[in-house]
Amino acid sequence: MTAVNENGERILTTGEWIGFFSMAIGVFMAVLDIQIVASSLSEIQAGLSATQEEIAWVQTSYLIAEVIIIPLSGWLGRVFSTRYLFVLSVGGFTLASLACAFAWNLPSMIVFRCIQGFLGGAMIPMTFTVIFMLFPPRLQTPMTIVLGLIVTMAPTIGPVLGGYLTDSYSWQLLFLINVIPGFLVCVFVWRFLDLDQPEWTLLQKIDFIGIGLIAIFLGCMQFVLEEGAKDQWLEDDVILTLAIIAAISGTIMFWWELTTPHPIIDLRAFKNRNFAVGCGYSFVLGVGMYTIIYLTPIYLGSVKGLNSLQIGYYLMVVGLFQLVSAFVAGPLEKKIDLRLMMCLGFGLFSLGSWLNGQLTAESGYWEFFVPQAIRGGALMLCFLPINTLTLGLLPIAEVKNASGLYNLMRNLGGAIGLAVANTQMQYLTKLHYANLRESVTATTAPAQELLVGLGQTLSNALIAEPDTAALKQLTALAWREAEVMTFNNLFQTIALIFFASLCVTPFLKKVGTDKVAPAH
Repeated sequence: MTAVNENGERILTTGEWIGFFSMAIGVFMAVLDIQIVASSLSEIQAGLSATQEEIAWVQTSYLIAEVIIIPLSGWLGRVFSTRYLFVLSVGGFTLASLACAFAWNLPSMIVFRCIQGFLGGAMIPMTFTVIFMLFPPRLQTPMTIVLGLIVTMAPTIGPVLGGYLTDSYSWQLLFLINVIPGFLVCVFVWRFLDLDQPEWTLLQKIDFIGIGLIAIFLGCMQFVLEEGAKDQWLEDDVILTLAIIAAISGTIMFWWELTTPHPIIDLRAFKNRNFAVGCGYSFVLGVGMYTIIYLTPIYLGSVKGLNSLQIGYYLMVVGLFQLVSAFVAGPLEKKIDLRLMMCLGFGLFSLGSWLNGQLTAESGYWEFFVPQAIRGGALMLCFLPINTLTLGLLPIAEVKNASGLYNLMRNLGGAIGLAVANTQMQYLTKLHYANLRESVTATTAPAQELLVGLGQTLSNALIAEPDTAALKQLTALAWREAEVMTFNNLFQTIALIFFASLCVTPFLKKVGTDKVAPAH
């Protein structure tokens, strides 16, 4: 017989707590592995004898596979049940991680990374769904905070941890660290969590056409977004062809999924206003979160010349303040309207991004500290209300499907944000350099003074042709300043996107703890 407290809420067993936190560890592994290879690609490239262009597929293959599986996770969870699907996912993910460590060439690594991404991506929306299935309303907020911390902190930790493991040991350890935790997660989830039963009858009416269209649409779109910037977008025949295929398959997919009687993903969830608007905010959060995580290390490495460990000290500020904000976000959620809390979070994120756009090449640790502290503190104030506002008014039967779409929007926001940022970095840097070259000429007084000073310094250092060397240094300084101006523009653009998104807040309906979907 199930035990209940004085409020009539079911009391969770110790085993269920162990099972849930085991799922949270699985999610951490899956999100961490997206970025853990980012700072170690050169070492992996050397180990696999790959070119610089080819090695990018170690990340791209994971992301493409993950994006494809996320929207399908709701249907798969109903077919196999949460318990079966999660254990199969984390078990396969662990074996694929082991295989990645022993990959013998680039093609084998890409195959194993695809398997990793495919199985890892299914874990993320499933765990969010379990919050609504397992916990009473009063515990859904703190558990959402726990998962929110994992989803937002893991991408920050990934490159730093990856750089440390590769520098201290070897790149193979990036994948081997998943093996023991993955095995334990399999055991604990199988042993302690049994929330729903498989619906095997769904296998009799599989939407094969929908699955194929989703895979083609999302796979082609992710490839275009990942590779487009460096291949000059539609000027490249492959990118142009895949963009056309993505557009056509996407159009057909939306039509098919809205008209077929048994769709693989139920797009009708978007009829719920809160879900539709919340997915938009999830998209914006993905743009900001993943793009800034990508831009900041590049800025620190290129402009400041820092190594991966030093960059880690800068990035730790976001994680620390995010952790602290979790203790504020939980109590605050019970005291104010979630819509107001979300506006506060997005406003602070906008402020932090704007302040990040006021930096110079001489800006040090403490100039980065305040913007990152504000952004880190804002993340949980963004993530927690969005999650509840988006999923809180849906019937529990629709949460599995909706959670997959909701998480997909955040990932797509990140993918599109990164693609646009990469393109703008190239364009804006050239534009700013061209403007600087016009204003900084050999005839302007400041430039003359700088060239004379550099020439004398280089001459005293017995450098051959000091005047030519001084001119090269001036050119390098101009490129550096162009880079700084470009990054400032990108940070400010993200700030404006977050601020502008607040205009849509009035379309959200109020969600209180008494309206959150009941736990089963």
